Amino acid sequence: MKNAGSLFRQLPGTFRLFWEASPRFAVLLAVLTLMAAVFPAAIAWVGKLIVDGVVAARSGGGGDEAVKRVLQLVALEFGLMAGSTLVERTSTLVRELGRANLGNLLNERILHKALALELRHFEDSDTYDKMQNARREANSRPLALVMDAFSIVRNLVTLSTYAVLLVTLSPWSVVVLVVASIPAFIAEARLAEEGFRLYSWRAPEGRKLNYLEWILTRDSHVKEVKVFGLGDLVLGRYRTLFQKFFQEDRALALRRMGWGLGLGLVSLAAFYGCYAFVASRAVLSAITVGDMVLYLGVFRQGQAAFQGILSSVGSMYEGALFMSNLFAYFDIPTGQEASRVRPALTVPRGRNNAIELRDVSFRYPGKEAWALRHLSLRLEPGEKLALVGENGAGKSTLVKLLLRLYEPTEGDIFYGGVNLKDMDPEDLRSRFGAVFQDFVRYQFNVAENIGLGHVAALEDRPRIVRAAEQGGASGVIETLPNQYDTMLGGWFEKGLELSGGQWQKLGVARAFMREDAEVLILDEPTASIDAESEHALFERFQELAADRIALVISHRFSTVRMADRIAVLHDGQVEELGSHAELMARGGRYAHLFNLQARGYRD
Repeated sequence: MKNAGSLFRQLPGTFRLFWEASPRFAVLLAVLTLMAAVFPAAIAWVGKLIVDGVVAARSGGGGDEAVKRVLQLVALEFGLMAGSTLVERTSTLVRELGRANLGNLLNERILHKALALELRHFEDSDTYDKMQNARREANSRPLALVMDAFSIVRNLVTLSTYAVLLVTLSPWSVVVLVVASIPAFIAEARLAEEGFRLYSWRAPEGRKLNYLEWILTRDSHVKEVKVFGLGDLVLGRYRTLFQKFFQEDRALALRRMGWGLGLGLVSLAAFYGCYAFVASRAVLSAITVGDMVLYLGVFRQGQAAFQGILSSVGSMYEGALFMSNLFAYFDIPTGQEASRVRPALTVPRGRNNAIELRDVSFRYPGKEAWALRHLSLRLEPGEKLALVGENGAGKSTLVKLLLRLYEPTEGDIFYGGVNLKDMDPEDLRSRFGAVFQDFVRYQFNVAENIGLGHVAALEDRPRIVRAAEQGGASGVIETLPNQYDTMLGGWFEKGLELSGGQWQKLGVARAFMREDAEVLILDEPTASIDAESEHALFERFQELAADRIALVISHRFSTVRMADRIAVLHDGQVEELGSHAELMARGGRYAHLFNLQARGYRD
């Protein structure tokens, strides 16, 4: 427990989260905890009075008056028990409502943090591990930590009332109570730390387990799973990994049981040693029978209260370890996308801004190879530039840099004469319309799938219809049962699945929602559509992009030849640059690739 000091510094943050989730529930739970703490001692004392009253009545008479007093004490104990039950039930209700509020707050914070993360974070496995650890514990661990703290306060109050009663009967019994409980606390704390390390180290393999489950349960994978007979292989790997987890959990559970049983017997022996002592004193009339009943009840419950304190401390230690994961996720540094100057610079809105890359080089975090190297390029207003090259040449990386999803490792990019590093990312991205090769298939209705290209116009149906027509999706939509209100995808009820080409047309239409876009980016926009639809799309595209900068990435040379200029990327560098005719006349890499593709069509 050498890290306990630093880990328990997580507690103030956890309590602050609980207070922010619901101040009313926090105050109510504190009051109920204090009320619950005083009931046990009061009930034990009234129980002693009842026993002494019965013994006295049997020994010395007292008649109806003695019976009346005993019945009054019984009624008082009933009232105390009823009050205790009411407090316990109310505490349970408040705890459950508090858990819901706190869980919702934390999930919102986790998702809000996810929105602040940058693309580099999502391409980093360590960030995924932190996110998984945070999400796994968000719904239970924080409230458990708070409840452990309240439990300690409750048991301390209860124990203090018990201690007063025990000291009057046998001062040394308080020492026995404490000493007999400490070993269990030490063992529990050590096992808690071991459990934390186990679950934290497991995060990468936990993601693998989730991924194997994803393969077997998602519609996007079912065809290959069935055609290639992957089911037994994937399920076998899932089973192997699960068995590994089970064996680790089993070993930890057995150690917990062994230590719990052994130390529980120590505690039990201490109780019955005191039991024998008190019983012998009662036989010798050194104490009353009521004192014996009180003593035994208080010692047993006091022992349970003290062990409860130590158990809660151990549980808090474990909870603090897990909360450190949550706060580590919240503390992931962001802000690299923010403008380096305040206030951020901007350029006038319009379609007369050029894009310029000056000696740009880039390599991904943790990689040694350069994705782009010494790339200089200028796109004039209204110019159409096509990027071609083999996979890994740097085409998509260049798009990420233009959208400030990454920053250049070396060099600078300018838009309208302003360095992108000095612009607000939202201002910059609002000027772009884009459709990506890996566009998202939202499990929403058709109108929303298109309208999400410009959230502010999500309810503007005429604009959505125009975007559908420009993207070539209107023909697909007309065949759907509820047209623009048709729910898409197979995840939810009444969802309709589309073909890859139909989905892609919606993705293209989404890019055209930004009617005021100054730059259009089309990353493999025709990969899943037929040649006729492709030709129609690019005819519309040329009309729509007449006065805008357009960047097109495609492996189809029938598409790229329409561009004003074509940049051929190879190993992250511009190897050739010119129009289709110029590059064909040069007889270089572009001409070679074009002829290869043309020969494939002729053959």
